[in-house]
Amino acid sequence: MAGEIRGLYVYPVKGLSAQELPHVTLEAGRGVPHDRSFALARPGGTYTPGLTEPLPKTQFLMLARDAALAGYRTHFDPETGILRADRDGQTVLSADLTTDDGAASATTFFARALGLSTPPVLARGAANGTGTDRRFTDVSVKSDAMMNAVSLVNLASVRALSDRLGMPLDPLRFRANLYFDGLPAFSERDLVGEEITIGGLRLRGVLATKRCAATEVNPDTAERDIDLPRRLNEEFGHIEMGMYAEVVGGGTVRPGDVIDYPVS
Repeated sequence: MAGEIRGLYVYPVKGLSAQELPHVTLEAGRGVPHDRSFALARPGGTYTPGLTEPLPKTQFLMLARDAALAGYRTHFDPETGILRADRDGQTVLSADLTTDDGAASATTFFARALGLSTPPVLARGAANGTGTDRRFTDVSVKSDAMMNAVSLVNLASVRALSDRLGMPLDPLRFRANLYFDGLPAFSERDLVGEEITIGGLRLRGVLATKRCAATEVNPDTAERDIDLPRRLNEEFGHIEMGMYAEVVGGGTVRPGDVIDYPVS
């Protein structure tokens, strides 16, 4: 079976908007470069600067609890360290996340945006004892290997759910790194433990993605407009959409690349 890559995305700051990529080069055992390298830790939480232990997603600002984050279109430039946030076509934040002053500007801005009395703490991906940079992915608490998994979503699965619900669904609700098409809906659920290839890149499916309240948030309106985990379960008997995969052989991926699946 074969499908096709349709979109590539990175999320430099956990909970903030997607950045589309023209291509991405992946290395064995590593996730998408700069993906979830930063996060906004909840004030009064257990995160402290330099912490190398993984924390649950509830310790950070995220769409599952903070839908207003979706009201901003953000872009992070890894070359300059600048995070920019736009709203209604206007730039409302430009801050260098690599400096203390820039971090303070960003956290103060998002405190105001969410009506918080105390600003969050900018969490930066510090190196742990193995020299691996910490990523603030939802599955980082499972293992360092899972922390570096890439997420994939099958656009046919999104369409199948959309058809059942009778409403369009933006695939970006599901915040994947790689979106693909051309394969049957929910066929990705059978790929845990299987190897797939995209050109010279080799991936192995490791975990089906169980969906949470973050998917309830419409990325265009920043409103919670549908309980997608509940509706997924009602319509298909599970709450899975997409999967995580580990990179077992590095390579460069571009939209249009063929994704080959095993045939049982």
